[in-house]
Amino acid sequence: MQADRANRRRIAFVASPVAEAEKARRSLVERYGEVPPETADVIVALGGDGLMLQTLHRFMNSGKPIYGMNRGSVGFLMNEFRIEDLYQRLAAAKPTTIHPLAMRAIDVDGGVHVARAINEVSLLRQSYQAARLRLSIDGKVRLEELICDGVLVATPAGSTAYNLSAQGPILPIRAPLLALTPISPFRPRRWRGALLPDYADIRIEVLEPERRPVSTTADSIEFRFIKEVSVRQDRNSACLMLFDPGHSLEERILREQFGY
Repeated sequence: MQADRANRRRIAFVASPVAEAEKARRSLVERYGEVPPETADVIVALGGDGLMLQTLHRFMNSGKPIYGMNRGSVGFLMNEFRIEDLYQRLAAAKPTTIHPLAMRAIDVDGGVHVARAINEVSLLRQSYQAARLRLSIDGKVRLEELICDGVLVATPAGSTAYNLSAQGPILPIRAPLLALTPISPFRPRRWRGALLPDYADIRIEVLEPERRPVSTTADSIEFRFIKEVSVRQDRNSACLMLFDPGHSLEERILREQFGY
C-alpha cells in the first residue's frame, strides 16, 4: 500500500475524438481521477500515433512526460492499453527525449512560415507536374536539380513513418542523424537520398514555384505555394515520451529493421 501511494502521480488524460478512446478515458478517470494538464505530473494520451504527435506538439518544452496507450490503429508510438496498474506502469516507464525539427518556409509572395516537426518535414508537388528542387547542405549545393514528387527530412523517431514508406532508411533512435529521402525521384534516377549529421542545415529551393507549385508539411502543419524551405534540428526544444520496459521506442525501431 505504501509503495502504491509513492507511485501515484497526478494524471491528465487526453483522448482522440473516437468512441473507443473516449470510453477508455472515462474508465481511467473513474479509476484514477484526473487533474488539468497544467498541474499534472504526467499526460496520458489515448488514441493512435496521430493523437500522440498532437499531444507531443501541445506539451513540447513543458517538461511534462507523455505516456501513450493505443486506442487507435497503428500505435507505433503508443504502449499497450490496459486499465489496471497504471500508477505502477508510469513509475516503471522509461523516458525517451525527442528533439524536433525546426522548419522555416518562404512562399511565393514572400510570406514566412515556421513550424516544428517530430517525425518529418516533407515537400510535395501540388499539381500533375513533378517538382524541380535544389538541395543545399550547410550552405553548399549538393544536388543542383532533383526532379521528383517531393523530398523529406526525417528524424530517427520519424524514420519508420513516411520516410520508410518512401524507401528511406530506418535510423536508431539515438543516432545523431537525419534522413534526407526523395519521394518518387525521376532525375537523378539512381539517387536514393542521404544520411546527414543532425546538426546539418538543410535548404531546399523550389526551382519553378509558379509553374510547378510545391507545398511543405511539418508533421500535420501544411503551407502551400512554397519557394524555399530550411530545416534543422532544434536542440533547444524537447518532447519527453514514456515507454513500458522492453517496449521502448529504441526497441521498436530495432524490431522494425528485422521485419517484426
